[in-house]
Amino acid sequence: MEKIKISTAQFENKNGDKKYNLSVIDRLAKQAADEGAQVVAFHECSITGYTFARTLSKDQMLHLAEVIPEGPSIIRLKEIAAKYDITILAGLFEKEKDDSLYKAYVCVDKTGLIAKHRKLHPFINPHLNPGNSYTVFDVHGWKCGILICYDNNVIENVRATVLLGADIIFMPHVTMCTPSTRPGAGFVDPELWNNRENDPTSLRLEFDSMKGREWLMKWLPARAYDNAIYAIFSNPIGMDDDQLKNGCSMILDPFGDVIAECRTFDDSIVTATITPDKLVQAGGHRYLKARRPDLYRDILSQDHKPELKVVWLDKQ
Repeated sequence: MEKIKISTAQFENKNGDKKYNLSVIDRLAKQAADEGAQVVAFHECSITGYTFARTLSKDQMLHLAEVIPEGPSIIRLKEIAAKYDITILAGLFEKEKDDSLYKAYVCVDKTGLIAKHRKLHPFINPHLNPGNSYTVFDVHGWKCGILICYDNNVIENVRATVLLGADIIFMPHVTMCTPSTRPGAGFVDPELWNNRENDPTSLRLEFDSMKGREWLMKWLPARAYDNAIYAIFSNPIGMDDDQLKNGCSMILDPFGDVIAECRTFDDSIVTATITPDKLVQAGGHRYLKARRPDLYRDILSQDHKPELKVVWLDKQ
């Protein structure tokens, strides 16, 4: 494998406004290409918007969702990819001809659709169905995988994707700054966002606290380190419906180190060079070689009732 340059993006999407959101994807894809990136990744449901979907009926979801790859958003992504000769990953709601609904994340280049992943653990809207397969595909000679948001919190999903060959996992999210049972969690006041030019410090303190980045850094580096992968994390910045999100899209290497991170409040990208040498230098490579599946094969395959739908915490 040759080294590759990848960008990850953050931006403030608009609810259901695909034309606007795709225009931002266009602009940031150009910026990534100008920096020499061969791939650029955007957040979960970056094309459609996300949090507002919690209130949509099935008919409204079907109107918002698209058939993949025939839908207009995939066609538009292909046009953008061709214009800048860059591979693009972005998210949207998907529908099938039988009106089944999914949360999808796609990889598109100038030739069209390369890969599609359906979120294994969807929520936000009760009409979404879970995906039932892992996704591994080739990009510029690299084996890549996709896991959407909560998929990454179930650690078996990351290990399974790696065992299927992935050296890079794209991890699109809409996360942080919401209530939870964990200490320190909670919403961030939108007024801090509105006043960010006058008082950036107060907003940054909230974004980097246990409500946001500090929580992320408890587990995200471990996914990269334990599995000896590059993790490409993407997350929106600004208001997503009535909830404020803190961005900090980042790229982590197989040592679990952050090698690039968005640290502004703007729509932006960061770019990092991905090299194959770290894949075998990192401790996680040895851990994979040292596995003893004979010890835990039966334990890990025990039947249970998976929580496929996660409760969404609404703002009270």
